[in-house]
Amino acid sequence: MNTVRTVSDTKRDFYTYHTRPINSIYRRVVEELMVEMHLLSVNVDFNYDPIYGLGVVTCFDRFMQSYQPGNDKESIFNALCQAVGGEAQQYQEDAQRLKTSVESMSGQDLISWFSSPTSENGTGDLATTIAAIAQNSQFKYSRLFAIGLFSLLEQADSELAQDQKQLEEVLNKISSGLNLPSEKLQKDLELYRSNLEKMAQARVVIEDAIQADRKKREERAKEKEKSATPSSDSTPSAPEESDSSKSDSSKDEAPSS
Repeated sequence: MNTVRTVSDTKRDFYTYHTRPINSIYRRVVEELMVEMHLLSVNVDFNYDPIYGLGVVTCFDRFMQSYQPGNDKESIFNALCQAVGGEAQQYQEDAQRLKTSVESMSGQDLISWFSSPTSENGTGDLATTIAAIAQNSQFKYSRLFAIGLFSLLEQADSELAQDQKQLEEVLNKISSGLNLPSEKLQKDLELYRSNLEKMAQARVVIEDAIQADRKKREERAKEKEKSATPSSDSTPSAPEESDSSKSDSSKDEAPSS
């Protein structure tokens, strides 16, 4: 009898693959993404697809953009994928392939493609993926899939992706074509974009704090160096002879009569 893996199992595996501590500011980002991926991985209706893979890669890259130490990001992403039984290389290769496939497309072309998906109206993984999703009545929608869709729209037409009114209309068309929950798709992307803005603001605050702390440390170092170096005014000078000493010395040196 196969037992369903728990969130604790996935977390334990993650910290086995990635053994370094995670920066406290980003720990919540990593663990929330981990839990989301875990819950999908154990859902009987969920099947990995390249658009979901793009969503995972995009979400990780954007929220972990300023993570320090930067060299740890690859290890963290690898551990996330491995902990849910995936391979980081597949996620990254699928994400890159999808983004490349829409580089030469206009936003309207992509929207038409999503709105009336068939495997004949395009080539490559994207066309096959879209057609399969539209035909799958049991398709398991997820926030990460929505982020993948949004990333493709950004790649094809960045201005459209930032125009709230146009974006709502486009998402309604895509939802209809792929049989997705339109309201949930809209809300998920609104929250995603809002969280990106908050993270960007947080990065500015963090960077300002780091700069201020660095400046204080430099000033303290200068003060310490200044106090440790004796000034020229404090250099001791040779003592002057007193008048009486000069007088005695003059007597001694005076010639006898």
